[in-house]
Amino acid sequence: MGEGNTENPLKSLEEKIRAAKKAVEPEEPVQNKFSAAEVGWRMIIELTAGVFIGFGLGYGLDFLFGTKPVFILLLTLLGFAAGVKTMMKSARELQKKEVSAQDSTEEDNIDGR
Repeated sequence: MGEGNTENPLKSLEEKIRAAKKAVEPEEPVQNKFSAAEVGWRMIIELTAGVFIGFGLGYGLDFLFGTKPVFILLLTLLGFAAGVKTMMKSARELQKKEVSAQDSTEEDNIDGR
């Protein structure tokens, strides 16, 4: 027996195996671009960055003007508010992306009956 005879059955067997795997594999669910952990870390970083930037600016202004706790307190609170606002904006954007992705998959399911 030559090698030419064994190549065709092996190729056809590989094709049959691929076809069987495709038939058994479930449809891939729609996955968001970001995992929940990535989204959580992004929001935490946005919040803490606002607080630290506010604290740093407040400390610098207090050092320049000689008023120790005034600007630190005010700008830290403003930094916290800015961090919360940025965090909520990011959450809203991610929610819109998720809703649009779900809508597109529902339309595909309706059209692909």
